[in-house]
Amino acid sequence: MKKLIALLLSLVPMPLFAIGVDSSSPKTIKSDKIEYDIKSGSIKTSGNTEITNASGQRMTLKDSYFSQKGEELHGDDVKIWLGQHVYVESDSITRSGDDTVARGALFTACDGCDDYGNAWSIWASKIIHELDERMLYFHNMVLWVYDVPVLWFPYYSMPDPGVKHKSGLLMPSFGSTNQMGTEINVPLYIAFSDTHDATFTVSYLTKENPLFQLEHRLNLEHAEFRTNGSYTHNREGKNRWHIFNNDKFDLGEHARGSVYIARTSDKTYLQKYRFYNDQPYLDSGAKLELFAKTGYVVADTHSFQELRRRENWRGLTTIPSGNILPNIRGVYQTQPLFRETYATFSTDVLGIVGDGTSAQRFIGDARITSPWTLWGGNRLTASIDARYDVYNFDKTIMVDGGEFSGLKNRFLPSGYVEWGLPLVRPSESWSQTIEPRARLTMRHRVDDEQFAQNNDSAGAFLSDTVLFSDNRFAGYDLWENGTFADYGVRWAAFNSDGRQVEVFLGESYDFTKRATDINSGFHDGASDYVGRIGFSNSSWLDLSSRYRFDRDSFDLRHAETSATINGDYASFTVGHIWARQLTNIGSAENDTNETIASVGLKLSERWSLRMDAIYNWTDDKFLRHSGTLYYNHPCYYFSFGYRRDNAVYEDYHGNTSVQFRFGMSIEGQHY
Repeated sequence: MKKLIALLLSLVPMPLFAIGVDSSSPKTIKSDKIEYDIKSGSIKTSGNTEITNASGQRMTLKDSYFSQKGEELHGDDVKIWLGQHVYVESDSITRSGDDTVARGALFTACDGCDDYGNAWSIWASKIIHELDERMLYFHNMVLWVYDVPVLWFPYYSMPDPGVKHKSGLLMPSFGSTNQMGTEINVPLYIAFSDTHDATFTVSYLTKENPLFQLEHRLNLEHAEFRTNGSYTHNREGKNRWHIFNNDKFDLGEHARGSVYIARTSDKTYLQKYRFYNDQPYLDSGAKLELFAKTGYVVADTHSFQELRRRENWRGLTTIPSGNILPNIRGVYQTQPLFRETYATFSTDVLGIVGDGTSAQRFIGDARITSPWTLWGGNRLTASIDARYDVYNFDKTIMVDGGEFSGLKNRFLPSGYVEWGLPLVRPSESWSQTIEPRARLTMRHRVDDEQFAQNNDSAGAFLSDTVLFSDNRFAGYDLWENGTFADYGVRWAAFNSDGRQVEVFLGESYDFTKRATDINSGFHDGASDYVGRIGFSNSSWLDLSSRYRFDRDSFDLRHAETSATINGDYASFTVGHIWARQLTNIGSAENDTNETIASVGLKLSERWSLRMDAIYNWTDDKFLRHSGTLYYNHPCYYFSFGYRRDNAVYEDYHGNTSVQFRFGMSIEGQHY
């Protein structure tokens, strides 16, 4: 009996919903009259019949018949409840062999979601379920929305709910842009196995030639492979394309590798066809990582494709060029030598090739760091470091403008002593801490001539994050010459409710003459003042600001501010950056003044709105703005979005797009 009822429940055709039945679970069958044929093992019921399984799913029908093995069955007025709002209803159901036929069938997942009727339902004059093919075939199918017929198909097929992956066409999506007109995307899903699939999409554009897209996914036990790309032959006769690939694989407990590819046919293709995510360049290469408890080794290669302009407004090259092959960095840290003192050994190998030039470098570095906690809570950290660099240049342009080929080397000893004294005042209301901090760094001076124009370092920029760091520069090539000191004070307070506030103010002092760059914030002697302010109440408000003031006039030179407000019905995030650009060193005349804002509104239980914008106050224009209206119903969802990009770059002159999405939901799952 249990197996027979389970077979019936598992074979009833039901669109877009998987029926899971455990044949070993207890089930009940109720009927006005039940007849069991001992000889044939068949069951016949008369009148109203109800079958319920352990999970709560139930079936009601009339005048039913079940053969012993379930190869034959039939019944009238069948209704199967599959969830809180989901049921299938049929005038009659019959089965012969592997084929189950439901006539006059209705399916809905919206029962009781609205007081004025089902949001949607599907009716078909006949639904055939073929067990061997695991397919459902709908004949004369009608989609009803709030009891109004809106869509008719003479024939439709789909895999049955027990199939996890099945090849076939997916629901199309629609959009529109000012440059390419109306866009209709038709995706084809291809399932090779449960862990291997692909999606091929053809996009019809009214103002451009068709666009072809491909997404490929493969998951293995210790690896995953992801590739997506696109291609079009546009109306100007140009082949335009892109490919993004990211493969990751484990090589044992202490090793892993990855291969990544990012390439496009030209600088503006990604923007025009909306594959652009504000990336300034594309990076292709491979990486190998070896790691243990006290050390690691990373070897990687990089081949770059630049998407930015290579020259600024004065015609000067501002973007480095070249590919990296290889880049190998290893770090090993010892166990404590005595007390908390430890040693760190590192090496870095880098090769840069491009534009007919090349450069290779080798860096070996050994450091000993010794932190101490002294009387009264004083914290003292001392460190000494010895570094040796060897460079091999081939037709490389140096910082003085000349071309050089050959070897250069340098020995770079350095050390620092850092002091801090955290003072804590606990309290039942607000606990406070104030910590003065100072660091003296001593470094060997080297000639600037040893540096090439194309290196891995960016210029130093003073901020609160740079103070007390081992290196003011982001990379390794540039070396901060001479001796300098960093000092500042931090005050913070917090209470038991999770509220906290922080204030920091600091400065740097150079004892030796440095290259003049007044935009950096560093000067001979004392630098500008830098600091940060932050507040959080741990629930709905977060504020933070980083700033820099001129050391003489106290004029504001740089400010980065962000605020986040979260509520039950609204969320608001805003970020603002302002930086004064001084023109006597070749920088742009206009100051940096830009705001990024995002607003989310919950208009009702089902309606919501999100808006995003980037506004440039210097040029008095929006760089980008967008807005999307969402509606989430228990049985369906849709969104209507607008996006405007005002970028102007070569053949790209901004893009306005409108997109509409619609889908159905079953028990909270989107389809």
